Amino acid sequence: GPSPSFTPMHLIPNTLAVMAIAALAGCATPTPVARPVVQQDAPTRADAWMRIADAADFDRIRRLDRAWSEALADARASGSRSEVAAEGDLLKPLAALARPQPTPGSYECRMVRLGRTGTRGRAFERFKPFFCYVEVDGELLTIVKQTGSQRPAGRLWEDDRPNRLIFLGSLALGDEEAPKAYGDDPRRNMAGVLERIGPFRWRLVIPWPRGTSKLDVFELTPVADQPKPA
Repeated sequence: GPSPSFTPMHLIPNTLAVMAIAALAGCATPTPVARPVVQQDAPTRADAWMRIADAADFDRIRRLDRAWSEALADARASGSRSEVAAEGDLLKPLAALARPQPTPGSYECRMVRLGRTGTRGRAFERFKPFFCYVEVDGELLTIVKQTGSQRPAGRLWEDDRPNRLIFLGSLALGDEEAPKAYGDDPRRNMAGVLERIGPFRWRLVIPWPRGTSKLDVFELTPVADQPKPA
């Protein structure tokens, strides 16, 4: 018959040696697991204005896209579709360009009001032009409406989105000589974004203003004859 199979002795593992190696492995010090290093987030450009804005205004800016959508829908549904289209980039939500910082100086400004929060008021309304002024205040730019019974004024802050600046200001009324500082009277607070939408053309967008509209859009174009510095 066939020869019985067998394993040569030198190929049979030494049972005692294997057991000793296993015992040594069990006693070895485990390799420490590397723990992730938790790093503090570096400050961002938006941190400065976020520390100043109150919760209501922060929420208004956060919901800017919704304000655009609802306000434009209201205006078009009210029969103002052609008027909205005639404004061109001024009323296009994604029209913002790079380098939003306006040049200090005098501007001709006008406002377009969109949408409505109740049953009263018009869903599309244009207002007569007025004058406003951009000036340097320390490291920030400010915008001041110079004429009219309601005169917004505020500072412009850098944001994490490079194609916009954040506006935080307040509203001067009647014959008040100067507007209150942002936060002095929350009922007067204003918050929005400033964007450049063309050569020498900017817009200041105020979402969910304290009134009957859903979006107030200010157009800013430099005055041709700038006042000479004193």
